[in-house]
Amino acid sequence: MTEGEAAPAAASGQDQRNLVARVAAAIVLAPIAIALAYAGGIAWAVLVTLAAIGLFLEWLMITGLAREIRVVTPGIAALLIAGLCLMTGRIDAALIVLAVGVIALALLSGERRGWAAAGLLYAAAAEIASVLVRLDAVKGFAALMFVLLVVWVTDIGGYFAGRSIGGPKLWVRVSPKKTWAGAIGGFVASMLVAAGFAAFEIGTTGPLLVLGAVLSVVSQLGDLFESAVKRRFGVKDSSHIIPGHGGLLDRLDGFVAAVIVAAIFGFLRGGADGVGRGLMVW
Repeated sequence: MTEGEAAPAAASGQDQRNLVARVAAAIVLAPIAIALAYAGGIAWAVLVTLAAIGLFLEWLMITGLAREIRVVTPGIAALLIAGLCLMTGRIDAALIVLAVGVIALALLSGERRGWAAAGLLYAAAAEIASVLVRLDAVKGFAALMFVLLVVWVTDIGGYFAGRSIGGPKLWVRVSPKKTWAGAIGGFVASMLVAAGFAAFEIGTTGPLLVLGAVLSVVSQLGDLFESAVKRRFGVKDSSHIIPGHGGLLDRLDGFVAAVIVAAIFGFLRGGADGVGRGLMVW
């Protein structure tokens, strides 16, 4: 085998190992996430709070602020206190705490105050939105699972369609491996999820298809946004905490974007305590 032939073979072997690691991690982590989502309440709020803190820390690592105590400490404190407020049902207090935290980082973070504040805002929005979508006792779990499944199948469909079909790149400067075929494959997969929910009468067909389409596109834009931030700072992975996936940011970027949009939409239709109904009942 020549050197030119060996390089693609090595790359193929690495890709196969990454795929096995991705599948193994998903098999372990997905049931845990679903179980805690089903439990709701404090259990879900604890997971969301820990994930939000992880997102914030990885954002700081990407932007070179992870060693700045004056940034790390108030940010984690704000997310933790907000999480405690969410566990007791005080969404208003959580919003106030997080707003104060963002302002504090903007004042204390020096030259990169914008990046520090943006990181906390990103994690805080994910924290609040994830709890709001699940909050409704009747439709909250269905709404949360809808968002999760749309994001998951968009990612999975995009991965396999992109690798099997290939073709023109989606946005080479930001994410060199993503293709239009992958984007379309992920979009089609999300439509199948929406159709499945409608078939089991969990929601109305037309609105769910529209919602699934919007969240699939938003999820992919969230992925591109995180890739753009990493490329801005010359970072490949946000961390290596999840085998085959990189870090929490790498794994949750699409979900963060989708759940924030879903929470806003559900809030506009159903209010703070009816976000799930706002998404699923038409």
